[in-house]
This record gives sequence, structure tokens and C-alpha cells, in this order.
Amino acid sequence: MNILFIGDVVGDAGRRVLLARLPVLQERLKIDLTIVNIENAAGGFGVTDKILRECLAHNIDVLSTGNHVFDKREAVELVGREPRLLRPHNYPVGTPGSGWYVGKTRTGEPFAVLNVMGTAFMHPVLDCPFACARTALETRPEAVKAVLVDCHAETTSEKMAMGWFLDGQVSAVVGTHTHVPTADERILPAGTAYISDVGMTGCYDSVIGMNKDKVLRRMVQKLPERLEAAEGRATLCGVVIDVDTKTGRSRGIQRVSVRED
Repeated sequence: MNILFIGDVVGDAGRRVLLARLPVLQERLKIDLTIVNIENAAGGFGVTDKILRECLAHNIDVLSTGNHVFDKREAVELVGREPRLLRPHNYPVGTPGSGWYVGKTRTGEPFAVLNVMGTAFMHPVLDCPFACARTALETRPEAVKAVLVDCHAETTSEKMAMGWFLDGQVSAVVGTHTHVPTADERILPAGTAYISDVGMTGCYDSVIGMNKDKVLRRMVQKLPERLEAAEGRATLCGVVIDVDTKTGRSRGIQRVSVRED
């Protein structure tokens, strides 16, 4: 099974390059399952019903998020209604939605996706992501071998720790949130693919996807500047993971980067 995971989609630029380049990538790489993190898709902050419907209409199977998932008021209803739109699974019991999804690919292969959020330097601070992951995996149906985990966290150390914690129990642990692609992709000893951050899908002529002039005024002049998603030429970033569906172990992980012409 070839799994395509695409990193945090930021604003109009991110959505534009995602929807324009995704069909070609899916065909060229023979993708069986597509997962996209869209927590920054609505102007850099959250997700809307329009964006959700747009993504699902473009053969995206699961949508993960992170700390910005509830930035738009309508998201509370969206995550409760659409099981393919995940929020971090370690939100308190009773929070609408789920971060654990079990489904089948278009060819009938079972899979699962788990979305958890780190607790180091994050807002809000949620329940322990490690305990949450362990509990979620205990409910995995026996037929499901391929499991991908989106670990949305601020620190590289917490994401690395999650990789080692789940090595051999899931097919892949991919890091999101910091919007800068790392070069540490590898297969861990027990067969779990890992990367600290897949990077963002958006305009890199920016500060992690935000308009750089506004960020500089906020950081340099200490003004209460409202941040906005950057416009301009965008880049799609992600990884392709080759998973053995009989064992759930990964055989390869490769970074993907596609820039607009």
C-alpha cells in the first residue's frame, strides 16, 4: 500500500497547490491512501465546511488537524458530523469528534489513522498523547495492519519519542505542526516509518506560512499585528510511505516536494 501524507495546508496558496498537484501525484506514485493535515487551511487558522467538502471531493481519504482545529466555530459541528475529519484524539472525553479513524481504501484494503497532539509548549495542553495512542491502538480491529499516526507537536524530541514508543505497533509516525520539512526520514528497527516533520503545503516566501511583513512587525516592533497567510508561489510537501499490508510494516519512506510553476 502506498500512503501519501501531505503536511499542513496553509491558506489559499496551500489549497491551490494541493488541489492542482494532487491528482498527478496520486497517479504517478500509484497512491492507495491519501491523508492531508488541514488545520491551517482557512486563512492559516482552522477549517470550514467549504474547505472540508472541497478536499473530500478531490479523493482525499482522511483529514488530520492539530491545535488550530477549533479556530473556526463551525468546526465543532464539522468534526462531530464527519468522521474523516480528525481532531487530536487526546482532547478530553466528551469533546466532539475523534482522532481515530478506521476505514478501507478504494480497493478494499483496511487501514487506520490516529491523530494526536503533543503537550510540550502547546496550547491547549491536552491529555498524555502516549497513553492516548496506546489506548486507541487497543481498539484496532484485527484485520487492520496499516496504521498511520499524525503526531502534531512543537518539539522534535516529543515527536521522536512517539516514533520510538510506537515502533513496531504502527506503520508510520509522521510529525506535523512546525511547517519546516526535516531530512530524518527512516524506517525504525521494528518497521515503523518515521519523519520529524513533513513540512507545510503553502507559500515558503513567508514565516512558516504567514505573511512575513506582518510577522516582522509583530516580532521586531512588538505591535499587535494580525497574522495572515502568505500569498505567492506555493509548494506541496509530504511523504510517500510503502506499507506491507500483510504485516503493517513499512518498506520505505520518501519525501515529496512539488512547487508551483
